[in-house]
Order: sequence, then C-alpha cells, then structure tokens
Amino acid sequence: MKSKRYFNTTGFCMPERHYMIDPLRNQKIIFDLIEKTQYFTIHAPRQTGKTTLLHELAHRLNKEGNYISVVFSVESAGYRSITEEIANKKIINSLYSSSGQYLNKKNCPIPPEKYTKDLTLENYLIDWAISQTKPIVLLLDEIDSLYDDVLVSVLRQLRNGFQIRPKRFPSTVALVGLRDVREYKLKVRPSEASLGSGSPFNIKAKSILLGTWTKEEITELYNQHTKDTGQVFTKEVINRIYELTGGQPWLVNAIANEIVVEILNEDYTKKITLAHAEEAKENLIKRRDTHLDSLLDKLKEPRVKNIVSAIINGDSLVYDNFNDDLLYVMDLGIIRKEKYDIIFSNEIYREIIPRVLNFSMQENIREEGTTSWYIKPNGKLDMDKLLKAFQEFYRENSEMWLERFDYKEAGPHLLLMAFLQRIINGGGKINREMAVGTGRTDLLIEFNGERFVLELKLKRLPSARQKGLDQISRYLDTLGMTKGYLILFEIKPSSIIPWETRVKWEDISHQNKEITIVEM
Repeated sequence: MKSKRYFNTTGFCMPERHYMIDPLRNQKIIFDLIEKTQYFTIHAPRQTGKTTLLHELAHRLNKEGNYISVVFSVESAGYRSITEEIANKKIINSLYSSSGQYLNKKNCPIPPEKYTKDLTLENYLIDWAISQTKPIVLLLDEIDSLYDDVLVSVLRQLRNGFQIRPKRFPSTVALVGLRDVREYKLKVRPSEASLGSGSPFNIKAKSILLGTWTKEEITELYNQHTKDTGQVFTKEVINRIYELTGGQPWLVNAIANEIVVEILNEDYTKKITLAHAEEAKENLIKRRDTHLDSLLDKLKEPRVKNIVSAIINGDSLVYDNFNDDLLYVMDLGIIRKEKYDIIFSNEIYREIIPRVLNFSMQENIREEGTTSWYIKPNGKLDMDKLLKAFQEFYRENSEMWLERFDYKEAGPHLLLMAFLQRIINGGGKINREMAVGTGRTDLLIEFNGERFVLELKLKRLPSARQKGLDQISRYLDTLGMTKGYLILFEIKPSSIIPWETRVKWEDISHQNKEITIVEM
C-alpha cells in the first residue's frame, strides 16, 4: 500500500503530508521565554527546520488561546538599494498578508492601505497591540536578509517598542535567521547610523541554535515510514545514515527519500541495505540538489574560504569562541567542533566540498586520468605507478593551475584529490580525514578489496618529513595496517628549489611500517 506521507526535502513540513518529528519537542525554553515576555533569536543553517518550527509554534499558541501569533518573512525588504520608507511598507505588507493565515479577522492588524498615521513598523505594531486583548507573539523570519540602514531601522523600532510591551507592543518578538544576532552588525556599514550599543539587539534574552538530529530522532522519523509501509530502516542502516549526514535534517530526509523513491521505486517489499545508503549518498553528491548547491555557493566567501582551506590542509587557526569567521562558518552548518577538532559537519559535506573545489581540475585532467592505465592484470590498483604519474603531472601543471585556483593554499592537496578521484571513480572510494590544526590530510583509498593510506603534507618547516612519518605511523596503527605513502608538497617556488631536486621517491622503514615518501 502506498504511503500517504513521504520524506520532505522542499519547504516546511506538514504532519498530514510528511514524516516529521515534533519541532517543539525540546523547546521548553521557547515557551518559558514567551511566558516571561522576552525577546530572543533563533538561528540555524538552511533547511534544518526553522520555518517548520515557527509554523508549529504560531499554530500551537493560537490554538491554545492565550496569545495571538504570526510568522512572517522580511525578505521582501532584503536588498541593498531599498530605502527605509519602502522597506517599512514591504515589511508591514508581509506581516498583514501572513496574519490572515494564522488569525481570524478580528485579531489581524488593520489593512496597511487603511492606516492613517505615519506608516512605520513601530507605529503599526503599537496600534495593533492596543487593539487586542491578548498579548502578541511575533516571529520575524529571514531577519538576516536585511542590510545597512534598513536592518538598523527595524532593530531600533523593535527596541523602542520593547519598553512599552505587552499592552502597547508585541509581548514577545523572535528574530529568526541563518546567523546569530552578533552577525547583524557585520551587515551594517560602519560609517552609517549605529545602533547605539555594543550589541545590535541588546534586548534579547536568549539566542537559540537549532541543532542537528540525534540517532534516536532519526530512528523516530524512519519508524513513521515503517509504521505506514512495513519497510524497515535497520539499526545498521540508521547508524550509517547518521555518519553520512551528521543528523542534518535535510540530508536525513533526502537520503531516505532517495532510497525509498528513486532507488527502490516505492516497492516497500524490498529490504533497505547499507549499499542503498551508499548509493543514495553518491546520487545526492552527483546531483547537487538545491541544499548542497546553496551550501557550496558559500565556499566562495573569503570568511568561509579561510576556514575550509585550513581544514583541508590541516593548518592551525588562531581561534577561540570569539573568532567571528569560525562561528560564522559553524552557524552556516558547514563545520562543527568534535572534541578538540574543527571538522566538516558530516561525511557528505566532507566528500562533496573537496570534489566541488577541484571539479574544474578533474575535468582538465586528460589521458593521465585514465583508470585502465593504473590497473594491474589481476584488476588491482597499481598505486606506485599512479603516484609516479601524478608526480610528473604535478611537475608539468601545478604552477600554472594553482596560480588560477581560488583555493591556492589548499591547491596541492585538492589537485592530488582531483587526480585520484578521476581514477578511483572507476571502482573504488576515497575516505578523507581532515581537521584544523592536525598539520596533514589523511586519505584512505579502497579499491577492489585493497586499502591504501596516503598522508598529504605541505613542507612548511624542515621538520615536516619527520613529523609526517610519525603521523602516518600513528594513522596506520589505528587502521591495523603497516604500509602507507607520505606525500610531501614543497611550497617554495621552483625558482628557489628546482624540480630536479624536489621530485623524490624513497622507500623506508619507520616504526615497523613500510613508508614510501613521495616528494614534489
């Protein structure tokens, strides 16, 4: 029997149409803040359930009957050339048109065209609050789409009204967007009007970050599908999907939808396997759906580039919790902290980000990237031959290619990954381990039943070789392996260290391991 519900990957979720878990299940804090007439912010990366949460919250508050609540977007005023006057009108029109979806006519504000006073958001909200017997809970979505004077103006008007709430202004206002409120001041030109305080919204009581899902929550979501159809996501499959997605809600839904609809064609008698999860991951990466595309678009921003480069190279950052770039990229959901490491948020991002960054390189690698050249008669991969070919390729092309490349710092690592990707696509996979400050990138390549370990390192210091040998030995220990390749990239130009002396190949024994050192 075909299920009436499905895994949603577009727009907000509706319980009658979609599998979903209650977005307010862990949000007692929101109800406490509303009860205390507080103002707060909610922030989370795209497609993590913000809009779903806001709709559920407004409908629940209205149904319970103690408040009147409206969700509306201010995105219509989100462009740089707009005047404050036009922005006020657009925001008020958006509020008015949204109010009809949530409230009966007597609770809605007056139509803007009938408003006789100076049409500012502050005045409009004052008169609406005065006309109501219940306190108003106002949920402003896409707040961080506003720029410059318009953003300052909206925040200032809300701050003015804060003093006269709840009788003459909304009792609670939540500002909702991709980033925390600390980021808003970065969108205001320093030379323009300031908000007159250290914080751009210093009346907020709390900043709430919507987190990713736990394994238990993914299980709860997938069990709804099992209940409707009888088709089971086993514990083993759920664990793997959790590794792939890191609990990112859109990815959790997208992987399940890919398996159920695209791969198994909604045949609920078929068993869902680990191989299906891997196939779904590859399909999503190749197709680069809207979610992944909007994420990848951010990679062009200088602030994001700094952090992403550092992860790919294993470079150290001078960071703490006040480092704005780091927090910004965390807010976007691209990276996360795991114990002491800063890493990509999940396995899919870890896979797709290097692939996208080196895509043009992959496309430009011609005959050297032919898989069959590096396959032995028995079907196994000849890693020595492959890396010697890459040395030659790197010598001929790297200086010209890296000069034009956006991610120059991470260029050597990305160029080798591009070369490998072209060849490994013919029947294997690359597992990448990357984190800020490790001083290296580890690659585990699986091909036709064999595993190869490559450690990539930039020669920034004379000690790079010795450190690299110790690091690859430790990494091989964790994998229970005894053979690996240490790839050392010289960062000085060939005018200082010529290619004749920098291209080297040496097999050595180190800490009971066989290490091949490949220098270029």
